[in-house]
Amino acid sequence: MEELSYKEDAWMEKIDGKIVMMSPRPFVKHNIITTNISRIFGNFLVGKPCVVFGDGVDVHLDEKNTFIPDVMIVCNQGIIHEDAIYGAPDLVVEVLSPSTMRRDRTVKMKKYAAAGVREYWIVTPGTKSIEVYLNQDGTFELDEVYVDFTELELKAMDEEERQAVKWQIKVSLYDDLLVDVKEIFEKV
Repeated sequence: MEELSYKEDAWMEKIDGKIVMMSPRPFVKHNIITTNISRIFGNFLVGKPCVVFGDGVDVHLDEKNTFIPDVMIVCNQGIIHEDAIYGAPDLVVEVLSPSTMRRDRTVKMKKYAAAGVREYWIVTPGTKSIEVYLNQDGTFELDEVYVDFTELELKAMDEEERQAVKWQIKVSLYDDLLVDVKEIFEKV
């Protein structure tokens, strides 16, 4: 017996001209994380020219590559159209799902970098970690890894390790956009 009160269209991406089905609907943790990030970005961007988009907006990087990132920031108003984004967002966030993590870490990451995305985040719900990559001449270089450590994990560290923990992500798009790691994983 079907228990869904509604049906939704399947989400698809296009990679090198080939249609790829998206994973099934995301788990609750995935949605909480994307909502938290969208809220943080959206609150900061009030009154600024950049716009935050949550899950469900197509990004046409070119004729052969269309993706649906979990969260993105677009500063170039000229690429925002009624039906989709046509061009490279400035920042893209992908929250990993078991069925898409390989694609997010490989082909999509390379396509985003080549298209000119300036900053790329990979968020791993299970480890409560965020990898931040910055674009260096068309490829992404790992800038930093941030983790929402538990009290037990922090206790197991020596003083030097605890001092090295970074609790805020410095977003490259704005000098004053700092994101608390704990806020990303709030209620997860």
